[in-house]
Amino acid sequence: IRLIERKLRANLEAQGLSQIKALGEPFDPKLHESAMYSKGEEGMVIEELQKGYKLHDRVIRPAMVVVGNGEEEEQKEE
Repeated sequence: IRLIERKLRANLEAQGLSQIKALGEPFDPKLHESAMYSKGEEGMVIEELQKGYKLHDRVIRPAMVVVGNGEEEEQKEE
């Protein structure tokens, strides 16, 4: 099954399909769909809920992400 998945993925990539990089990137409404806000660096993608894909330069499905709202995460004391 993994071999079939790799072959399919390689075939799709050869046709111009690519995954949208989201985690750790600044939020871009052209590429990302914000599902919610959470504690983290403001305007940065802190979690990817669903992968997004592009065909050449056209977005097929935006990445569904969680965006930081600027609040600092609480540090746990050990």
